[in-house]
Amino acid sequence: MKKIFLLLVVVMAVAATQVVAQQQPVRVGIRAGLNMANWQGESVESINNLFEFADGAIKQEMREGFHAGGFISIPVAPGFEIEPGLLYSQKGTRVVGTLPWKETEFLNVKATITNKAEYLELPVLAKIYVGEGFNLFAGPQVSYLLSNKIQARAGALGFNVLNREWDMKSGMREFDVALTGGLGYRFSSGLSISAGYDYGLTTVDSNRRFETYNGVIKGSVGFSF
Repeated sequence: MKKIFLLLVVVMAVAATQVVAQQQPVRVGIRAGLNMANWQGESVESINNLFEFADGAIKQEMREGFHAGGFISIPVAPGFEIEPGLLYSQKGTRVVGTLPWKETEFLNVKATITNKAEYLELPVLAKIYVGEGFNLFAGPQVSYLLSNKIQARAGALGFNVLNREWDMKSGMREFDVALTGGLGYRFSSGLSISAGYDYGLTTVDSNRRFETYNGVIKGSVGFSF
C-alpha cells in the first residue's frame, strides 16, 4: 500500500507540472495551524474499555500540537486545483491518570504519559471551489516519521516528582499513509482559512501488532502569493 500511494503522489505531482504552462497563475503559499491528534482503531477502543473500570481515574486525551509548511496551488480547470504541500506536523496521543482511592485524594497525585510523534507530511490535495472563495479539498497524504518520544510526568501536592522523556522510534512505522479532507475559504487578498481531518490508513507500529492509526483534526491559516 505504501508503494501504491507513493506512486500516486509522484504521478499527481508530475501531472500537475504539465499544466503549469497552460494554466495561470500558479500560487505559492505558506500554512500553519493547530493539531488535535489522537490514536484510533480497535486496540484503542479496547484500552478505553479497560479505562472505564478505573471510574474516570484514567482517560485518553488528544495531544495538542501544530503544523507548518508550504504549498503550491496549481490550477487545472476553472474552479479546480491540485495542491501539493510539505508540512511539519505533530501527532500522537495522551493518557492522563490519578490515584483512584479516596484515601489518597489529599495527595492530588496526577500522572500524564504523552506520545510525541513528529512527522514530515506530503499531502497532494484536489481542491474544488464552490462559489467565490469557498472550497472543498481531499487527497492522499504520505508522512515520514522524524521522531517519536514518550514523555512521562507525575506530580503530588503541587510538586513535580517525575518528568522524563525518552526516544521510542524503534518499532514505529517510518512512513504513514492517510487520507485527508476538509473545507476552507480563500479571501481575495490571498489569506485563507481551513479545517480538515487526517484519517490514518496504516498502523503506527511497523509490525501491525496493534490496530492503531493516527487521526488528526487540523485548523489552519495560510497565505498565498
